[in-house]
Amino acid sequence: MKLVDEAEITVTAGNGGNGCVGFRREKFIPMGGPDGGDGGNGGHVWLQADENLNTLVDFRHQRQFRAQRGENGMGSQMYGKGGEDLVVTVPVGTVVTNVDTDEVIGDLTRHGERLLVARGGKGGLGNMHFKSSTNRSPRQSTPGEEGEQRLLRLELKLLADVGLLGFPNAGKSTFIRAVSAATPKVADYPFTTLYPNLGVVSTEPHRSFVIADIPGLIEGAADGAGLGAQFLRHLQRTRLLLHLVDISPMEGGVEGVSPVEQVRAIEHELGRHDPELLEKPRWLVLNKADLMFEDEAREAARSIVAELGWEAPWYLVSAIGREGTWPIMLDVQRFLEQLREEAAE
Repeated sequence: MKLVDEAEITVTAGNGGNGCVGFRREKFIPMGGPDGGDGGNGGHVWLQADENLNTLVDFRHQRQFRAQRGENGMGSQMYGKGGEDLVVTVPVGTVVTNVDTDEVIGDLTRHGERLLVARGGKGGLGNMHFKSSTNRSPRQSTPGEEGEQRLLRLELKLLADVGLLGFPNAGKSTFIRAVSAATPKVADYPFTTLYPNLGVVSTEPHRSFVIADIPGLIEGAADGAGLGAQFLRHLQRTRLLLHLVDISPMEGGVEGVSPVEQVRAIEHELGRHDPELLEKPRWLVLNKADLMFEDEAREAARSIVAELGWEAPWYLVSAIGREGTWPIMLDVQRFLEQLREEAAE
């Protein structure tokens, strides 16, 4: 199923019920006076994060959401019943924006977290509120207020600790298969990954983290080229980026683009999309070492690192053979735990 990570919906809160014009009429009680009750309040519309959802695909088919209207007031000072609230479930990681004002209303990052997106209208007043010494038989009431209506843009940003990025065919899907139970499609042509894949890496019992495989990026991605452009947003929540590069692009990768040029091109696209992405910790993973002799692969790796002037950690691996992938995961686990300890302090 194709991931749908952006949708627009219209939410309408319930209108308030109208106030009632009524008079008390009972035998042997003349001039009973006004007793019209108030209308009930309209229902609110809430968005609630649900960890069991992972796409916004349901909003392709239903885009209108309306809460229940409040009931009208009745005689004998009976208030109308309030409308029931409407709760719309969305995936954890959904950012909610008011389309008309371009204002971010909220960011649902925890399971069960709720966000009020449209407030119900207040119920109208019955005529019992308008009696006075000079107006003993008021025949006036007020209508219920209209509920709020908003056009909302829902944008899903995956909640992953680690994000994989790289050119198409860099081996990201193979890598996530090697280190987790995720089973993304793997094939020998570009743009095999059409939507992000999440995998859980468990290094030990009760020690794990989430890794995301993002569709491959190409030059011009920040302008909408390729498939990765619409998924760049998913890298914004990650705490560490693993930059996969095909160490031997002429052997089936991105022909004509050297590993160094691949790294520079993606750095350029990251900076254009969000400069803060370049500030995130980013480790270099030189993949497909199995396509070269061992000594040749190590020499090529050192040459690439030297030409880039790379100072962060780097690794030489063969994802398809699962060679060198697990030490990276152990280092990532220690790095993430160190970040948590520093945040706690």
